[in-house]
Amino acid sequence: MADSSGATDPLLVVCPSCATSNRVPRARLSAKGTCGRCGSPLFAAAPVTLTAANFDAHAAKSDIPLLVDFWASWCGPCLQMAPAFAAAAAELEPFMRLGKLDTEAEQAIAGRFAIRSIPTIVLIKKGREVARQAGAMPAGAIVNWARNALST
Repeated sequence: MADSSGATDPLLVVCPSCATSNRVPRARLSAKGTCGRCGSPLFAAAPVTLTAANFDAHAAKSDIPLLVDFWASWCGPCLQMAPAFAAAAAELEPFMRLGKLDTEAEQAIAGRFAIRSIPTIVLIKKGREVARQAGAMPAGAIVNWARNALST
């Protein structure tokens, strides 16, 4: 039974390694948990590589929001923003999952989100886009933007 704060309500957290859903009590999100199936850490303070095989699990099945960096290897601003996005993952986890989706390798997903310019970051909660921002940003701006987008 949950207390009035919801601290014991279990959340579904998708493993970044095997995409298995794990139930984690909300109060234990920061406890460095591991996947019940593969034993990998549920949070590694780094973005997850998103593919057609794992995208929907992270975007729709997980109870924590997903911040996706839509990028391509030929894009200079994308490459310039990559370290900032990785640094943002260390600040935003475990209350938000960050993932990188290569728009060249995963054109169907990029098309599904109507990505027209890169880099573009999209915040997804329970399978639904809640905010997006185009253009490279430093780590602090990514963190602030994501937190503000979630609070609206």
